[in-house]
Amino acid sequence: MNIKVNGALKIFNEEKNKSSNVVWHSMNVTRRDREELLNQQGKLIWFTGLSGSGKSTVASALEKKLHDLEKLTYTLDGDNVRHGLNKDLGFSNEDRIENIRRIGEISKLFVDAGIITLATFVSPFNEDRERVRELIGKDFIEVYIECPLEICEKRDPKGLYKKARAGEIKDFTGIDSVYEIPVKPEITVSTHLNSIEECVYKIMSYLAGGRNET
Repeated sequence: MNIKVNGALKIFNEEKNKSSNVVWHSMNVTRRDREELLNQQGKLIWFTGLSGSGKSTVASALEKKLHDLEKLTYTLDGDNVRHGLNKDLGFSNEDRIENIRRIGEISKLFVDAGIITLATFVSPFNEDRERVRELIGKDFIEVYIECPLEICEKRDPKGLYKKARAGEIKDFTGIDSVYEIPVKPEITVSTHLNSIEECVYKIMSYLAGGRNET
């Protein structure tokens, strides 16, 4: 079945229909109970940007900062989840959509557990990111890791751009597959202009004050 990016809704509707005969069970311990125990609020900090832009690097530094402040965190890394949960998915448009759908649902569970969740995914399509935003609600924080393609390609920490240019990797974001720049992210950090410490400080400032940092 061929489904275009703008047909993502069809995938979600099919998933919904397959689960039409299940009932949601309410638990005695609520999200508020868990957050009070942890002395924090569950959040989803969603890092998006080209491969090599610095998503994982910034997220790792941010998580360490939050951990030092005695906050319970967890990072969902785009590569790591493909070793297990999403190892059945490739990089076609359909699989990219499903990849983000699954991560959105998992992130929702983590946020409900009161955990500050960091998700680092290229997540190239605006529609998919907005769907996760709708799922999470006010606790969704989109962080756009801005970095020009030529600099990402020069960094190329995994050698992926070189392989894509050689035709060894198909549908690689930024080369032969589009990356849609976020329209209104809560935070934009530029890793080609600022240090990792400066990027983390900007995100921490937003978390402390809740103001837009684009």
